[in-house]
Amino acid sequence: MKNFKSAIAVLAATALFVSCNTSTTNQDGDPQDSTAVSDSVGTLAVNPLDHAKEFPGATLKIAEMTAEKVGSDSAKITVKYDIENFNLTEQTDHSHHMANSHEGQHIHFILDNTPYVALYAPEHTFTVPVNSEHYLLSFLSRSFHESIKTEDASKLIKFKVESDATISELPTPTEPSLFYSRPKGEYKGDDTNVVLLDFFVANTTLGADAHQVKAEINGQEFILDQWVPYEIQNLPLGENNVNLTLVDQDGNAVTGDNVSIESTINLLEQ
Repeated sequence: MKNFKSAIAVLAATALFVSCNTSTTNQDGDPQDSTAVSDSVGTLAVNPLDHAKEFPGATLKIAEMTAEKVGSDSAKITVKYDIENFNLTEQTDHSHHMANSHEGQHIHFILDNTPYVALYAPEHTFTVPVNSEHYLLSFLSRSFHESIKTEDASKLIKFKVESDATISELPTPTEPSLFYSRPKGEYKGDDTNVVLLDFFVANTTLGADAHQVKAEINGQEFILDQWVPYEIQNLPLGENNVNLTLVDQDGNAVTGDNVSIESTINLLEQ
């Protein structure tokens, strides 16, 4: 069993330096994207939302990562978290009418920008090949899956699993990155009416004259220049495609790891 303790030393070196953008607002004080599409019957719409309940002082740290070799080519890794000022499994007070986890607040565990795993306890075990490198983003999430977009409530690390399953710390990721969170999976019944679009940006900010997120939903393009949750309205039943790409202020796709993600979701009547 190999130990990778990152409570202070590793986490200090691998802290996720992200900052939430200051939202532009309309005359009523509501957040407004420069290109947000207003809701209208039958028209696909993507609208920015206010953050739901805030969690001052909420923190998430990786307390420990341990690894055990499995067979000749795999490693079983266990991650343990320390959490403060945030209660897993508690329901979040909110007024949004969208899919909500009956199991409550949780951690979004995103390995290599694959679909997240929702953790309702501060520990997770997963298997990866030996001699492999990985990005791991973890952040605290409200019960309806909106991320808490603060540095203290999130951690991004990069690590390598050696041939003997030893975990080695790699340099702190510093390049602008975009991680996909929601929407995800299947939606049924009333949950199909309004769908949450939520993502996580690292090492950059969003703005009209800065990086932006290009969202392509069923082939229709939206440019998002705020780091806030969004609602998608009027998605059709059946399969829907959601592609997110980090772009520069001129609309050019950013190159590198973790800058473009494609996802398919399904909306069902019941």
